[in-house]
Amino acid sequence: MTPPRPRSRICQSEPPAQPGDSGASKWTAQRREQYANDLGADRSLVAVSSGPNRTKGDKDPAEWMPPAKDATCTYATDWITAKLRWKLTVDPTEARALRTIAAGCPDATVTFTPAP
Repeated sequence: MTPPRPRSRICQSEPPAQPGDSGASKWTAQRREQYANDLGADRSLVAVSSGPNRTKGDKDPAEWMPPAKDATCTYATDWITAKLRWKLTVDPTEARALRTIAAGCPDATVTFTPAP
């Protein structure tokens, strides 16, 4: 008998392949592990539903946003926070998408502590 799949998972706000695409490909194995297990920021690791998490894959906000419209601003804020915290880059398409999303989030604030 196969155990049931969990309905939710803990995942990084930014998919695992994204950091490599955003400058982390030069990181040491230790730095990648620190990123993957980041407990130093409140929303680095978040509980998400399995279904939407699978559809997200390694897509950035230009390619995927949460299906729940009320999660848009939180998701974008978490994404930007992770990029700033870990000094990761954004590509032009991703930056445009984030600006468009941010325009619809007048109450959102991004605060972060740089990663150690």
